[in-house]
Amino acid sequence: MSSTSKQTIDPRAVYSRQEAAESLGISLSTLKRLIARGYLKVSKPDGMRRVFITGDSILAMLNDTAIDRSA
Repeated sequence: MSSTSKQTIDPRAVYSRQEAAESLGISLSTLKRLIARGYLKVSKPDGMRRVFITGDSILAMLNDTAIDRSA
């Protein structure tokens, strides 16, 4: 897969923060800000540092985000 092609987000898949950032084409720090601001829902099992993000959550965020065509 070339670095310019986008990955398809599978709504049934579970992604790590790094995988989600790569799928969206954003940095890990930007993804963390989206999570902190509540744009992206995550699951963090008790006692674990690992965060899980469902494909459904990623797609819902994208669908709920308004596109600014004037930019």
